[in-house]
Amino acid sequence: MLNEIYQALDPVAFSIGPLTVRWYGLAYLAGFTLGAFVMWTLIKRWKLGISWDELLSIVVGIAFGGILGGRLGYVLFYNLPYYLANPLQIFMFSQGGMSIHGGLLGAFIGGSLVCRSMRISILTICDLGFTVTPIGLFFGRLANFVNGELWGQVTDLPWGVVFETGGPLPRHPSQLYEAMLEGVALFLVLYLLARRRPPLPRGFYTGLFCLLYALFRILVEFVRVPDAQLGYLWGPITMGQVLSVPLIVLGVALIVYSQTARLPQVGHYDAPNAEAEAR
Repeated sequence: MLNEIYQALDPVAFSIGPLTVRWYGLAYLAGFTLGAFVMWTLIKRWKLGISWDELLSIVVGIAFGGILGGRLGYVLFYNLPYYLANPLQIFMFSQGGMSIHGGLLGAFIGGSLVCRSMRISILTICDLGFTVTPIGLFFGRLANFVNGELWGQVTDLPWGVVFETGGPLPRHPSQLYEAMLEGVALFLVLYLLARRRPPLPRGFYTGLFCLLYALFRILVEFVRVPDAQLGYLWGPITMGQVLSVPLIVLGVALIVYSQTARLPQVGHYDAPNAEAEAR
């Protein structure tokens, strides 16, 4: 049974003396590492002329911005009164509390700052970055499941899971729903489109990510229990759904803009100086 498997999972991957490594931290590492390698394959396929060293600098900027933005997003949107009363707790990353919406914004800002310094197209890097972002979302949701957090409502479905922090009744494994939708399904759609020749106009992949991620998140939120300190905002509406609405608007706008503004493709396969033009 799935619930029996869960009960055997430990949030701590391993400990060496005073050093404790959690699965959540390894999920971040796996997401950024695998994401970087997939970005590298797309850079070669799109003939962007970006070196491995430049890519690493971009990934570091994205990672730093994503982690910082994720934390600040959680503080602002999910538990601001608590952190205003306990400001030092903002820096206690080991105690959890990250917002994906804040992380996406922070990753965009961090990556954009690096791109500007290198004179690399920000929109092209957004297309690259958001194409592989579902990889990180997949590992992150698996870590949520291991931690026994962000579980769903009580259910009598055969795959319901009993979480120690959720009482004796089986619940929707909403973390796994999100891992499959925001992670696997979203990545397959974006990656398969990214491999087409010629690629789509700049901005399309970013817009499609925003649109589909928001729709998947809104859907799963209907069976996921909201954070206890917030609860439901209006009827069945949660903070996660509210924060996803702007992403839908942004996603649709980017898709329409990329198709109507005659933006160049993310790669130029028939140009003799393709690498220079793609930057």
